[in-house]
Amino acid sequence: MGKGRLEAFSDGVIAVIITIMVLELRAPHSVDLPALLEDAPAFLAYVLSFIYVAIYWNNHHHMFHLVRQVDGSILWANNFLLFCLSLVPFTTDWMGENHNATIPVALYGFSLLLPGVAYYLLQGRLIHLQGPHSELAAAVGWDWKGKLSPVIYIVGILAAFALPWLAELLYAVVAVIWLIPDRRIENRMRMHPRSSVDEPD
Repeated sequence: MGKGRLEAFSDGVIAVIITIMVLELRAPHSVDLPALLEDAPAFLAYVLSFIYVAIYWNNHHHMFHLVRQVDGSILWANNFLLFCLSLVPFTTDWMGENHNATIPVALYGFSLLLPGVAYYLLQGRLIHLQGPHSELAAAVGWDWKGKLSPVIYIVGILAAFALPWLAELLYAVVAVIWLIPDRRIENRMRMHPRSSVDEPD
């Protein structure tokens, strides 16, 4: 089956997730700078989560350029990814309102780990469907970022029980790692432009 509806649905859900996060931001009741600074943790949590969701959208968009068809297992794997991402606004709000509190910071890390696992499962199902010698498999390669990120998440979750600020720093490190441009898929598309042609739905 074609992939067009899956991509359109994913775009819509991710847009709603970002909208929910920004609606959770509250303007200070006071008009002075200290009141604004009091809301800084909530704003920084929103910024970090926005970056994460944007990274997932970017990678999802690039990955599906090398996908020619999907099946039922892909649809469910994609829905699982969207479900995991939909939990991020809740944990973002809780951590932002309880800055440096152990449980909110640890749960936030867990909510970042879940989409990472879900994305890895989706990627694996896509490679299985497209074939081990497909353009997607070649573009993904060893995928050191995908293997390193869960390790840092888990270390961050554990660190939250002793040093919540260190956990938050580790979560930000993962975001920085993924913000560094990764041209694997774009390079494959330039080398084999026909592989990125969408199949009709």
